[in-house]
Amino acid sequence: MTPLLAEFIGTAVLILLGGGVVANVLLKGTNGNNSGWIVISTAWALAVFVGVTIAGPYSGAHLNCAVSLSVLIMGEMSLMTALGYMAAQLAGAMLGSFCVWAFYKDHFDQTEDAGAKQAVFCTSPAIKNLPRNLLSETLATFVLIFTILHFKDATLNSTTPIGLGSIGALPVAFLVWAIGLSLGGTTGYAINPARDLGPRIVHALVPIKNKASFNAEYAWVPVLGPMIGAALAALLYLVIH
Repeated sequence: MTPLLAEFIGTAVLILLGGGVVANVLLKGTNGNNSGWIVISTAWALAVFVGVTIAGPYSGAHLNCAVSLSVLIMGEMSLMTALGYMAAQLAGAMLGSFCVWAFYKDHFDQTEDAGAKQAVFCTSPAIKNLPRNLLSETLATFVLIFTILHFKDATLNSTTPIGLGSIGALPVAFLVWAIGLSLGGTTGYAINPARDLGPRIVHALVPIKNKASFNAEYAWVPVLGPMIGAALAALLYLVIH
């Protein structure tokens, strides 16, 4: 499998499982309806585990534009390769969210709450305060990337931040779980531009009754915040190492 195909498939599976748990919890008539934040944050962590396990041996399993940016800043990837990874991640996220919509189509049809339906695809702030929402995404992603770069140290300086297949996926899954439980309450912890933007685009394109708007006023926050957080994490890592 080529690295770009691995990023595409790994991200698609990540979003299929991650978006799938949100659909299971929020949409009307599902067996998991109203099962809560613990279920969502746990399943997202496990979704990361699955995606990293699939893509890890072939691409290093970035599955996240913020991770690819950090590797670029570290000087371990060319600009064109990083852009290719990001494009594959965005496309994979779009495919994964489309599959969630197709899988839960009957439940989308029965759900009246436009916000709940949109939440299956993308994040939104619990309290809208754009500067603080941006800080939330920046800080949460900083924790993600800064920790992943130290996982790299623990794997004997592998050339990618995630390099141990299913074993390497476990600490990343625990990290995402911790971020979701501790820092996810303000913005839903996108911590990944592809994870939010790709599904947000799909939500705008697929036929959904009583659909919420694209929310362009907020949509830039879960894109820019993670990129800022990733850049700060990589720069600090370079300074202290």
